[in-house]
Amino acid sequence: MNRSNQQAYDRGTSLYSPDGRIYQVEYAREAVERGAPVVGVRTTDGVAFAAKRRTRSSLMVGESVEKLYKIDDHVGAASAGHVADARKLVDAARRESQVERLRYGEPIGVEALTTTVTDRVQENTQRGGTRPYGAALLLGGVDASGPRLFSVDPSGTGSEWKAVAIGGGRESIQEALESGYSTDLDLDAGLRLALGAITVDDDERSADGLTASAISDDGYRTIDADAIADLLADEGAAEDDAGDAGE
Repeated sequence: MNRSNQQAYDRGTSLYSPDGRIYQVEYAREAVERGAPVVGVRTTDGVAFAAKRRTRSSLMVGESVEKLYKIDDHVGAASAGHVADARKLVDAARRESQVERLRYGEPIGVEALTTTVTDRVQENTQRGGTRPYGAALLLGGVDASGPRLFSVDPSGTGSEWKAVAIGGGRESIQEALESGYSTDLDLDAGLRLALGAITVDDDERSADGLTASAISDDGYRTIDADAIADLLADEGAAEDDAGDAGE
C-alpha cells in the first residue's frame, strides 16, 4: 500500500483498510495509552478505583484534574485519555442512570449502564463526520448481582474484569494486579492493591498526585489524601514482609 492510499484510510472513521483495520480507532487507543493511568479492582464487598493525576505546571491545582467520577450512589467511573471526551461519556452515563431511576424507580445495573456507554462509543466508529472518543473508561459498582467492574475502550468494546488498568504504563501495572489479586480481597485490601499497582514503577511511592474512590453497599465515597498515604504505607509494609519471607 502506498502512502497516499494509507492516508485515505487514515481520514475515515467508517472505512476499513485492506487489512481490516480502522486507523482512527487505533489512534484513539494511542491517545488513551498516552494518558495517566487508572486502576479498578473488584472485591468481595465493592469496587476500588485509583488514579494518577498529571498537571502541566506546579501552579495548577491538582484537584481540578478529574480522573474519578461519581455516576450514581452505587456506580463510579475512572477515565484515561482525553479528559473532555471522558467527561462527555460520564455525562451520558449519569443521564442514563437518572433516567432509569425516574422510569423504573430503581438503580440501573452496572452491566446495563456499560452497554449503553459502549453503544454510544461504537456509533462514532461507523458514522461519517465524527471521530472516535479519545478516552477509555472503567465503570464499577454494586448492583443486585454484587460488585461488577467493566472497561470501555474507544472501539466501543466492553469487557468485565476482576482487576484492570488502562492508560500509560498499563503493562507493568497489570502485571502487579495479576500477581497481587485474590478472590477473597475485601475493599480495603482492594484499595491497597490498586494504589500499590499504580505506583509500581515509581522510584518512591507517595500519595502526591494520587486519587482514589470506593463503591460498596454504603454508596460511593472518595478516599482522602491522608487515607491514601496510610494505605500506601500498609501496602509497602506488606510487600517488604513478603520479600523477607521469601529470602
